[in-house]
Amino acid sequence: MPWSFDYLIVGAGFAGLTAAEQLCTQSGKRCLVVEKRDHIGGNAYDRHDDHGVLIHCYGPHYFRTNSPRIREYLSQFTEWHPVDYTILSHTGNRYWKFPINLNTFEQIIGRNSTSEEMEAWLAEKRVPIDNPANSEELIISQVGWELYEKFFKGYTLKQWKRHPKDLDASVCGRIPIRTNRDDRYLREEFQALPKAGYTRMFEKMVAACEGRLKVLLKTDYREILPHVGYGHIIHTGPIDEYFGHCYGRLPYRSLRFENESFTPEQLIEREPVSGKAGFWQPAMQVNYPNEEQFTRIVEIKHATGQLCGNSTIVREYPDDFGPGKEAYYPIPAPDAAAIYQKYKQRADGETAVSFIGRLATYHYYNMDQVVGMALAEVGRLEPNSSQR
Repeated sequence: MPWSFDYLIVGAGFAGLTAAEQLCTQSGKRCLVVEKRDHIGGNAYDRHDDHGVLIHCYGPHYFRTNSPRIREYLSQFTEWHPVDYTILSHTGNRYWKFPINLNTFEQIIGRNSTSEEMEAWLAEKRVPIDNPANSEELIISQVGWELYEKFFKGYTLKQWKRHPKDLDASVCGRIPIRTNRDDRYLREEFQALPKAGYTRMFEKMVAACEGRLKVLLKTDYREILPHVGYGHIIHTGPIDEYFGHCYGRLPYRSLRFENESFTPEQLIEREPVSGKAGFWQPAMQVNYPNEEQFTRIVEIKHATGQLCGNSTIVREYPDDFGPGKEAYYPIPAPDAAAIYQKYKQRADGETAVSFIGRLATYHYYNMDQVVGMALAEVGRLEPNSSQR
C-alpha cells in the first residue's frame, strides 16, 4: 500500500479538522483527511469574492458558544472579531425587529411600551398548550396566531417545504422570544467571528499538524479505500450514504445562493434604505417570511467588520435535495427520525468507524457543538492523549 495512516477522516469541515488536529498534535497519529470539495472548511468555508468582499460561501455562519473549553481550543488558531448578531424581518413592506422583543411590540402598537404591557398582550394572544408537540404549537403557545403567521409560518414552509405542524418543536424553538429590548439573534454568551475568516483558521489547524496530516481535496473517499491503509475511519458525511442507503434515503434540504455585489456609488444611493454608509441593507441578515421565493438576504460585511468600499448581498433560496446538490439540513421530523434510528443502530455496531457531525448524526448542531463532539470522540478513541 502506498499510504498508511492511523485514521482516515471523511470530510474537512469543523468535525473532521478538529478531530485531525487533535489526533495529530496530541496523540502523534498520522491522519488522512479526504474531502470531495476543492477546499477545506466544509460549509464554513469563506473567501474574498471578485469584488474584494469576504463572503460566507455556503450561507452565514454565526459562531457562538457558552463553552470556555471550545472557545479556548479554537483561540489557538484565530483571533476573534466580537459581534452582536442582529437581524430584521421584512414583511408588510417594512422592516421589523426580530427575534420578537419589546422593540417589535412597539412597532406593532405604534407607540412606546413596557415589558409588563407586552407580557400582558402576549398572555391574551397565547394559545394554551402545555406540551407543544410541533413547531406550530410551540410558537402559538408563546406568541399566538398573529405573530406566528407574520414571522414564522411562511418562512418555515419555504425553508423546510413542510408545514410547521409537521416539524419538531425544536425547529422554531431555536429562535428566542423576549419581552425586553434585547434584539440579539442568538442567546450564547460568546458571539464572534474568526478575525481573519474561517478559512484562515482552518489553515492554521492543518499547519499545526506538522506533517502528520495529509489532505486530499476533490476526492471521493470510497475511490481510495482499496489504496490506503488505515486503522479507524471518522466519518462526517451523510450516514445514509455511508451505508449505501440500505434503509432508504434520509431527507435533507438543500440551498441555492444568488450573489449580487455593489460599488461604493451604488451603496451611496442605497443609504436611505440601509441607513448606514457602505451597506445595501440595514442589518447583516433580513428574513423574508412571506411572498418572496428566498428566505433571507445576508450582507455579511455587517458582521465581519471588513473595511471594503464594495459590498455583496446573498439571497438564499431553499431547494430540494437531489443529485449534484449539497445536503445542508437534516429534516427534524418524525418520519426522518424513524429512518435515522435504523442507521444509528447499525452505526452503533461499527467498532472501526466513528460518526460525528451534523450529517453523520442527522442532527442540526451548531458549530461549537460539532467541535465539542469531535473533541469528545478523540478523547474516547485516544484516552491517553493530552487534549488541549
